[in-house]
Parts: sequence; C-alpha cells; structure tokens
Amino acid sequence: QVQLVESGGGLVQAGDSLRLSCAASGRTFGIGTRGWFRQAPGKEREFVAAIRWSGGTTYYPDSVKGRFTISRDFAKNTVFLQMNSLKPEDTAVYYCAASRLVPFQTSPDGYDYWGQGTQVTVSS
Repeated sequence: QVQLVESGGGLVQAGDSLRLSCAASGRTFGIGTRGWFRQAPGKEREFVAAIRWSGGTTYYPDSVKGRFTISRDFAKNTVFLQMNSLKPEDTAVYYCAASRLVPFQTSPDGYDYWGQGTQVTVSS
C-alpha cells in the first residue's frame, strides 16, 4: 500500500499563489506517475497535473497550463503543485494521486492511490 498526505491548502485572494505538497510513504517502489486532481462541489474530479516519477516529464490540461507547475523531490518522495495567478474558479478540494502506470493518466481511474484532499479557496 501507498499512503499519500497532502498539505498546503488554504484561503487566498484572486491573483495570489499557493503551493501544495504531497508526501508518499509505504510501498512506493513501482510508482510510475504522480498527479494532482481537483473537485469542486457538484462537479466531477478534474485532472490538474501529472509528473512522470523517474524522468520528471510533466503534463497539464489547458485550464492550468502556464499557471500551475508540478515538481518532485525524488529523495523525499514528495510532489509539489505550485499554483500562481489563482482564480475563483480554481476553488476546489485538491487531491494528490499515484499511479503504477507510466503513460500519463488524465482519468481518476488511472490512479491507484489517493490522498485525503486539501481545500483551496480563492476569493474574488
């Protein structure tokens, strides 16, 4: 099993920045991809970013490209999501996830492990 623990959420104003962290523990050997998703009330879980664990290649949807950056600390088994120029529509619970697949997965079904989520609220 793999345990994922997010931190760094909070309440910010539009235009501000926020950095989320996700620490992994347990049987992390074999994890191919780490990702971030978000879910707003009444909406489906939405892909935000992914990083290939061994090579560091990243992938983003158009909705966050240029504003969000995913990175990793290989030694600490931690991924980060740097969010800049935040908008009210970025308000959601943010979840980190881990997949044993190497090709980028944009569907929640492609991920095997999930964190508990951290709330991000952006006020206008």
